[in-house]
Amino acid sequence: MSDDKSKTDSHDRAQVSASQVYELQYLMTKYDLSRNRALELIAKHGGSRKKIETELST
Repeated sequence: MSDDKSKTDSHDRAQVSASQVYELQYLMTKYDLSRNRALELIAKHGGSRKKIETELST
């Protein structure tokens, strides 16, 4: 049975949500960040996953 493509959530995958524990934990684990540093980056870049990852990869 295939997925029903008409039933999608409104979650924006391009954003990191500081209120979602699993998203914050993933960012912390992937880049070996402290919680405070991860929250600082989310605030600085407005949650933009692309901008956060760009800053961390330099």
